[in-house]
Amino acid sequence: MLAGTRTMKRNLVLVGVMLAAAVSCHKQADTDHAAAGQPKTETVAAAHEGPHWSYEGDAGPASWGTLSPDWLPCGDGKSQSPIDIDQTVRADLPEMRATYQPVSLKIIHSAHVADGINNGHTIQISYSDGDMLTIGREQFQLVQYHFHIPSEHTVRGQHHAMEMHLVHKSEADSLAVIGVFIDEGAHNAAFDPILSNLPATKGAETHVENVMIDVNQLLPSNSESYRYDGSLTTPPCSEGVKWIVMTTPIQMSAEQIAAFRALINGNSRPVQPLNGRVVETDKIATSP
Repeated sequence: MLAGTRTMKRNLVLVGVMLAAAVSCHKQADTDHAAAGQPKTETVAAAHEGPHWSYEGDAGPASWGTLSPDWLPCGDGKSQSPIDIDQTVRADLPEMRATYQPVSLKIIHSAHVADGINNGHTIQISYSDGDMLTIGREQFQLVQYHFHIPSEHTVRGQHHAMEMHLVHKSEADSLAVIGVFIDEGAHNAAFDPILSNLPATKGAETHVENVMIDVNQLLPSNSESYRYDGSLTTPPCSEGVKWIVMTTPIQMSAEQIAAFRALINGNSRPVQPLNGRVVETDKIATSP
């Protein structure tokens, strides 16, 4: 019995040494990839909260409110998003400032929950810390931004080719989302790092450590915006979201839009009733 125990202990030690060596090799491989300027790809398990939902068929937007008791606002909410922007009122709104810094690219093609926000089927660029949006005295940290084709918000009934949503969260878990319209036009070099690293596989997160993204370069130079109170545009359709939709679209070339469309298309919720809400206009200041 004693000899058997010694043998077992010796085997466990050997297994521990082998596992430590394997972990060391894996870490070294990641370091070598980064040093070589190659993207490091990690598989992200799909995390679905609640039942399956989609943008069409029986699980489409018209049914979202019936798929889960937690998703009732999708069906009976009174302050839902997106909306059609038609009549606006210029108002004296709280000062708003965005402070964005260049960060390394983390890009995901998936339908999963990130930081409590189910963003549906989209291309998402994730953030960990650093970039802040200040509205009055309240601060919101940039969590991620993602894309919809065609635009979710419309202006006087007209869609834009795409819409980018920059999702921010406060320490109290309040949300503020900046929406940016994208039209077909000139080539936009600011999006090249994203387009060059689009993951073809859902659930794959590509971390490109040597590629930096500056959100400031993705925004329009005209800082005027529409503001209104709305909701998430995907289940659970939670309300109380501060929406800031930039009035001036940015442009991408037809080829750039086609690259996004090849992976995501038709991921836009129909516009929702205003129910007496007022869309106000003001300006957002950006700084490096």
